[in-house]
Amino acid sequence: MRSRSTPRVLVAIAVSGLLLGAAGCTSSGPDTSRPTLAKATAETVTVADASDAAARSVRVSTSLFASAPGAIVATAGDADAISDAAKAAASAHVPVLLTAKGAKGSAAVADELDRLGADWYQAEGDVALDTDVEQRKAPEGGDAPESTRASRQATVVVADASADAAAVATAKAAGAKVVTMPKGVTDPAAAPDVVTALHERKQHQTVLVGAAFDALQDPEWTVRAAEGGFQLRNGGQRPFDGHRYVALYGAPGAPALGVLGEQGPEATVQRAEQVAKPYRAESDELVTPALEVIATVAAGDAGADGDYSTELPVSTLEPYIDAAHDADMPVIIDLQPGRSDFLSQAKKYESLLKKPGVWLALDPEWRLTKDQVPLEQIGSVSAAEVNEVSSWLASLVKKEGLPPKALVLHQFRLSMIQDRSALKTHPELDMLVHVDGQGSQPDKQATWKALHEGAPEGLHWGWKNFTDEDTPMLTPSQTMQDVQPTPSLVTYQ
Repeated sequence: MRSRSTPRVLVAIAVSGLLLGAAGCTSSGPDTSRPTLAKATAETVTVADASDAAARSVRVSTSLFASAPGAIVATAGDADAISDAAKAAASAHVPVLLTAKGAKGSAAVADELDRLGADWYQAEGDVALDTDVEQRKAPEGGDAPESTRASRQATVVVADASADAAAVATAKAAGAKVVTMPKGVTDPAAAPDVVTALHERKQHQTVLVGAAFDALQDPEWTVRAAEGGFQLRNGGQRPFDGHRYVALYGAPGAPALGVLGEQGPEATVQRAEQVAKPYRAESDELVTPALEVIATVAAGDAGADGDYSTELPVSTLEPYIDAAHDADMPVIIDLQPGRSDFLSQAKKYESLLKKPGVWLALDPEWRLTKDQVPLEQIGSVSAAEVNEVSSWLASLVKKEGLPPKALVLHQFRLSMIQDRSALKTHPELDMLVHVDGQGSQPDKQATWKALHEGAPEGLHWGWKNFTDEDTPMLTPSQTMQDVQPTPSLVTYQ
């Protein structure tokens, strides 16, 4: 069962989908027998997430090598021995296996030697191994594995090269390329170089190795999304991991609903760039401009369908989404459902939500009961209804192999999201509560603090600056300094 423990180490190895199938050693002598690489397809994702490096080293060998004439064996935790083992493995083109303390760790290595069809093993350091395989020095300059040229398209992604040095050595012996994860980052979706590497080698098998992957709920989707190649402007795919956004809010052609509606798509994108620019000097995270477009507008009259919500056609939103996409800006589609429900309205924009970088926002202020009308009451939504939307959106992301999306929940009263503690999270979504209060700054700060109290863990937070209604509106510097914790999303209305 996968735990939610704090990730400690991460190695991801993507191996060529053109590797040969398993085969025994067929040459006349052990020194000249040729190792073969394990058969796999581009759809194969193997996870080696054991808590100890010894078990991971065996799993990596199993994943990468169908057979080998021998192996280099060292004891887990003996850095000098592992370093020597890596050098020997690079010369002999064989895997590095680690024995753990106790009989179980040694037995796993003995079993792997048997599976490989090995005739010998070279011991580095204090190795105690119960096996019939001969212990001796590896031959100098052994033959490379078959299909080594193809496997050089493979990638090894390492978060902590010293912790999984044996796995790295085995990958290099198979001909793979090594890429290092950024320090402190354990989610492949948040690592630009990893996304790039998996995209460039999307025709190859992927093997994920590291204790951190025990917390990765859906490694197949994570890899498939990375293989799609989409990245946010500042790199990576995870919306709020190392990213901050400054967005223009409003509805196309409706200046009264926000600054986004004061100009056309291209001019809106240019204005968003200018509004976001001063935040870069104030932010400890990379700042990207964004758009939040109201797709369904709460209306004063019932309309033909009686739901008090005007649903803009997809064709009206597309020019804004296309202009934002060309400028590497994400777009948040905002729903004001009136007497309709969020899920029904979200599904109307499925074609847009299938695009990378198009996210979703729910505005409970405008979620009304059958006897309410906009501007006469402040609406609300149950956690159950939000969960229906998040489950649907997460399933869409997973089914389409899309990168993670943001799900934004607007709120300025506790009553607007009922039973908030019951909100469900999904690995495919980053959930953010956007605090929409307007008016005096003391009142806005009080709302901000009240909504943080008792909030579920794992939420991100957003802040709105009203150009006309705030008294006064905060400057970019004040927004970054006075609003704590610093918001991941700042919108202007």
